[in-house]
Amino acid sequence: MKLLFLAAVSLALISCTTSVTRDEAVATAFGYTQMQWMPTGKNVRHGPDSAGIMVHTPDRTIASFGDRRGWWQPGVMATGMPYQWGGFDTPESFLQKIALGMKAGDVGDAAKRRLGDAGVSAESCGIDCSGFVSRCWNLRRPYSTRELHQICDPLPSYADLRAGDILLNDRHVVLFVKWTVPEKEIAAYEAGPFPVWKVSACGLDPVKLRREGYAAWRYRRISDAR
Repeated sequence: MKLLFLAAVSLALISCTTSVTRDEAVATAFGYTQMQWMPTGKNVRHGPDSAGIMVHTPDRTIASFGDRRGWWQPGVMATGMPYQWGGFDTPESFLQKIALGMKAGDVGDAAKRRLGDAGVSAESCGIDCSGFVSRCWNLRRPYSTRELHQICDPLPSYADLRAGDILLNDRHVVLFVKWTVPEKEIAAYEAGPFPVWKVSACGLDPVKLRREGYAAWRYRRISDAR
């Protein structure tokens, strides 16, 4: 576990500054996808925590509860940070919590959305979509999908997106990297439910994004590489 911790630290240590370069934002996102950790049975939970908050970790046994997007399993090296409703972990804090037996992730659902912050389990670890973007931008606290626009400026169109910008609707956010195919496919990072509950690199269809209400935004304190 110590070796895994040191490896994660070397990927993309996240400071708590309030500004960031585009290269830094993308490097942090990449680090979340590459971190490795060893799950154990102690990191699994399908049921209420000690405060009565329902938790479902995205391990493979979650399929028994109707969700097919579980991906990690005890005793098998895992790559990437799990999604956790309300999560705001760095790679290093996640590994520390896993070693203490905390639960690896907690999927989002309609019940979590109704509860909001009251649905966040203090006994789980990981990161959610807006917490992920907040970390990529070196923010001091997690900004929710309802708050991110407060620290951003709207972009005129998807064509104006640059690395480190976001696509945001009222329920989800993704970090833009580049156009893989101009006007046809976007390369991005997200802490998302698809295809599995973890931080992943993804290819997105801009037509589908527009249909689902995603708008292009730019963090006011992001800058080009120095």
